[in-house]
Amino acid sequence: MPPLSDRTRLIASATRRGSGRRPVNPPIERASTMLSDDPALMQDSRPGPVYGLDGGSAARELRAALADLEGASETFLVPSGLAAVTVPLSALLRPGDEIVATDALYGPSRRFLTRHMAERGVVTRFHPAQASTADIMALCNERTRVLLMESPASLTFEMADVPAMVQECRTRGVLTVLDNTWAAGLAFRPLAHGVDVSVQAVTKYVAGHSDILMGSIAVNAPAIGRAIQDTIEDMGWHVSPDDAWLALRGLRTMPLRLEAQFGSALRIAEWLQGRPEVERVLFPPLPGSVGHDLWRRDFEGGAALMGVVMKGGDRSAAHALMRTLSLFGMGYSWGGFESLITYETPQLSRRLHAPGLPGQLLRLHIGLEDPVDLIADLEKGLEAWRAQQDSNLQPPA
Repeated sequence: MPPLSDRTRLIASATRRGSGRRPVNPPIERASTMLSDDPALMQDSRPGPVYGLDGGSAARELRAALADLEGASETFLVPSGLAAVTVPLSALLRPGDEIVATDALYGPSRRFLTRHMAERGVVTRFHPAQASTADIMALCNERTRVLLMESPASLTFEMADVPAMVQECRTRGVLTVLDNTWAAGLAFRPLAHGVDVSVQAVTKYVAGHSDILMGSIAVNAPAIGRAIQDTIEDMGWHVSPDDAWLALRGLRTMPLRLEAQFGSALRIAEWLQGRPEVERVLFPPLPGSVGHDLWRRDFEGGAALMGVVMKGGDRSAAHALMRTLSLFGMGYSWGGFESLITYETPQLSRRLHAPGLPGQLLRLHIGLEDPVDLIADLEKGLEAWRAQQDSNLQPPA
């Protein structure tokens, strides 16, 4: 029998035989205390979890399905996508160690490094988002323990040459951690490319309905897995059974949602690229966009998240565009069924290396709405942008 497709594998675990009559979905077990029949078995996890922190049926099923998706020997669940980044860094870094990361790092991950880890003696070296592999490796020294990657990077969507960087890191004894939320474990599989730790925000495409917070951490190396497991245990992290059940439900349909949203996003990106108000679209799958060659070489699809660099403009023009839209919600996060828009230019000031964008930066997440309707909505927004720009250019009375 040929290997099963991702669409089939993510459902097949629900219908496997051999467990007797049962529901398709695992039960939700809300429990802090687990009872035993024999005192000799109270600390034995073989019959099941010893305590509520160990997770119930839904969490175990979700971990197994994510491990299969990621090609991992072990996958761990934590209460947020941010925790999926901070837990492995806490597990792998010690005072005196250094970490190298992109200057385009997700804001809360950057804050964790520059505040929490810096206070504990860990130094972070940020490289320019578009730096070459050689330039990034030049920042590594004998104290460098971890390279933290995002591909594409936050907000400006630069692509990393992950296989090349993994190879260089291995020769230096540097571990690699990749935030793979954009690819959702489907469009790109970090562990297959040699990455040591693959993390993602389950909050986004896996859950898919903007109603829970969760993160996952996938590994293959037993020593790394033990360090992460110990850190989760020591910190007392726990994922609720209800949230694990909801994430598992979302995972079953993720390939269909991601495919549909990606197709709509590519169509809208192409339309935006032809608009006179738009300087460029930051969306690696779009030919001519930043990182397109690396995306075409390494990825098998993509997300529906992109950056839109306007031609000039200011905050008032960006806000006018956003207020005019009726189908795009104004809210942070992404990966759900709904379309969203955010204004991101202010966040760029946190970077050490300015990206040098010629205009205001908006971020779009394309949901499951009809792309024809979304384009019509954006058309109205661009009209409001132009009107505000014209108003700004009017001389004072």
